[in-house]
Order: sequence, then structure tokens, then C-alpha cells
Amino acid sequence: MTNNDVLRRIRFIFDFNDKTMIKIFAAADLSVSRDDISNWLKKDDDDAFQNCPDVTLATFLNGLINEKRGKKEGEQPVPEKRLNNNTVLRKLKIALNLKAEDMLEILSLAEFRLSKHELSAFFRKQDHQHYRVCKDQVLRNFLQGLQLKYRDGVAPKPKYQWKS
Repeated sequence: MTNNDVLRRIRFIFDFNDKTMIKIFAAADLSVSRDDISNWLKKDDDDAFQNCPDVTLATFLNGLINEKRGKKEGEQPVPEKRLNNNTVLRKLKIALNLKAEDMLEILSLAEFRLSKHELSAFFRKQDHQHYRVCKDQVLRNFLQGLQLKYRDGVAPKPKYQWKS
């Protein structure tokens, strides 16, 4: 997924307006204009479309963490210069204060099955033996599940069905 796709989907999921988006960027100490946001959110074939750099999306996700969980004391985290799906997934997990079970539940809303062990492999260090790259399919389904949960209000399916 491109950074622009992730930014568009997060904006849609949480129904952020331009003012809120600017506020989220400001929470991570980055000043952006309404035009910047508008150009990042445009379709790829639009003449005014601008590619959203990795550092910009990382800053937005840091701002989302600050907005949702509160700004921590002291120096703010430096946004990553290179971003991958694993980092995006980790930052969303932190921002929304999700545990592994919550993330698996969100993925199941999008009818995507993943084990707890497979999920934890995405959050390991790259040089770890069991590290696994988060493919676009996993991130796309996670964002789809977030949309179903937060935007569409779909209740999670019960884990167990009781027989009468």
C-alpha cells in the first residue's frame, strides 16, 4: 500500500476533517497546510496529486499516537525516514491502545485469519529469527477491519457459539 492510501483510509475510518488532520500533524510538531493534505488525499491520476513521503506519514502516525494517548513528556520520537507496513501496523496498534487479541478480532471482522504467533512476528526486530514482513494484504485487511469497527459500527463476532 502507498502512504497516500494509508492516509486516505485512516482519514475515512475516523472521519477526520482537514482541521483535525492539521491538528494531528501539529501534535507531532509538523506544520502542514490544507493544500498539502488535499494534494496527498487526491487520486493518483489527478494533476495536483502529491506523493506522501515516508517521513510525513510517520509524523502523522506519531501525531495520531499523541492525540489518542496523550503527548508524553520530554523529547518527542523522531519520525522514521523509511516506513514499512510493520511500522505502520505497530504505530496504529499503539495509537489505538490495542492488544494482540484486539488486533486479531479486528482482522476477523475483515474475515482475515491470523494466529497470535503470526501477528507477534510482525512486531519483532528485523534481525530476529522469527521476524516476518507485513504484506500489503495484512495491512489492507487490518484497515478494513478498523473501518468495520469504528466507522460502520460492526460488532465483533462472538468467539464461541453456545448450543441450546
